[in-house]
Amino acid sequence: MQSYLLTLVHCYSSTDFKMSSYKLIYFNFTGLGEPIRYLLHQSGIEFENKILNVEEWPKIKSTMPLGQVPVLEIDGKPYVQSKAIGRLIAKRNNLYGANDVEEYEIDATIDFVADLSVLMARWQWEKNPEVKQKLKQEIDVKLPFTLQKLDEQVKKNGGFLVGGKLTWADLQIAAHLETLNNQLKTEVTEDFPDLKKLKEKVRSLPKIKAYLDSRPKMLF
Repeated sequence: MQSYLLTLVHCYSSTDFKMSSYKLIYFNFTGLGEPIRYLLHQSGIEFENKILNVEEWPKIKSTMPLGQVPVLEIDGKPYVQSKAIGRLIAKRNNLYGANDVEEYEIDATIDFVADLSVLMARWQWEKNPEVKQKLKQEIDVKLPFTLQKLDEQVKKNGGFLVGGKLTWADLQIAAHLETLNNQLKTEVTEDFPDLKKLKEKVRSLPKIKAYLDSRPKMLF
């Protein structure tokens, strides 16, 4: 009886969460916003995809809670920090771990790739040619190392990153791989077959595919 009541409460909470009003605020590129878009679409959550132009950002920056984006508004309340937003959505839509160990593995995987993402962003926006070249040298070492570890992890977990099933980690990493491709103008998973299959699997999910086929053109 207790288990049945808990199930009813969970179902009510999940449904209530999806019935809320959502607005995601981010720039017209993939970056930190795209994993959240993947999560929202895969969770079946309708949302306003507020696309910012870089030119308008200085005018509205001060209106953001931390002066940065992405920001996800749920019923008018702003939620900040991309990974914290992702974790919230994943937890409420059965895309987080089945237990605390799986949750740890998901968090560890996402944090591992975040290190590379920070390095890539520094390189992409750097104006000094000498500094940019040094950053690229770091990328040439860190990128294949990161992709190799992810490839091994996917192979070990039956085609997914954690627990042998689709989780937030798979959506997050698939979105990041697209950003890497855009930044480096190449298919970064070409030499990592299991990781490449995972990326294609995520992009072929009906809800994700429908989004990708209809989304507005991104700068990168």
